[in-house]
Amino acid sequence: MPFLSVDDAQLYYEVHGPPPGSAPAIVFAHGAGGNHLSWWQQVPHFSRRYTCVTFDHRGFGRSVEDAGGRGGAAFADDLRALLDHLGIARASLVAQSMGGWTCLGLALRHAERVERLVMCDTHGGLMSDEISQAWSAGMQTISQLPAGVHPAAGVRMFREQPMLHFLYAQINDLNPVRGPSELWALLAAAGAPAPADVARLAVPVLFIAGEEDIVIPPRVCELAARCMPNARVERIAAAGHSVYFERPAAFNAAVEGFLAATG
Repeated sequence: MPFLSVDDAQLYYEVHGPPPGSAPAIVFAHGAGGNHLSWWQQVPHFSRRYTCVTFDHRGFGRSVEDAGGRGGAAFADDLRALLDHLGIARASLVAQSMGGWTCLGLALRHAERVERLVMCDTHGGLMSDEISQAWSAGMQTISQLPAGVHPAAGVRMFREQPMLHFLYAQINDLNPVRGPSELWALLAAAGAPAPADVARLAVPVLFIAGEEDIVIPPRVCELAARCMPNARVERIAAAGHSVYFERPAAFNAAVEGFLAATG
């Protein structure tokens, strides 16, 4: 099992498809409810033509972090270290939820390493008054979810695809248990760029938003995209916060089209 040692963590990663350097690379960055296993419906699709890299953020899945480690503040640096370790000069990044903090952070600090950026159900911590208001409005509905429904999976997945919802919960349970305050602290440490920071981002960006997402509502993604000079939004119907998991065919097609259109 491959691990990358950084100063205060051991990062687990996998490489699928053509070896690095022989094909364009895609790196998949999971959300707080997932880990490298979350991309089981994407890797087989894209690894036929792309070098596909999955990894566990520090403190998630198989990755471990030393006591007192940097936490979310190290997410973007960890990703850059992984690219360096694999000899990948530039990659397209596909980020889900929390992974958006990681990938947007890398794009802002090291745009030369990012070919394209997909932000699925995430604004990557980008904050403005409008974004804050739209985000808060959506989060208020989480407490009203029926018992047993994972917020990142959603009511529709729970009712229409119960086996998929069960799998999502099982993958999530491979992560250490974190309370809301711990998760918020992790995200806060990962950064909160302002509109002025992303206004200079020339990297092509595709926001993919589930129409029924209550964790990061589509309105948040739309407001975030308006702050970037080269961004657009694609909404996916009948999907919640985890479009890649719930509607993989639609998600894969959107990403495929984006990579082809900008490549």
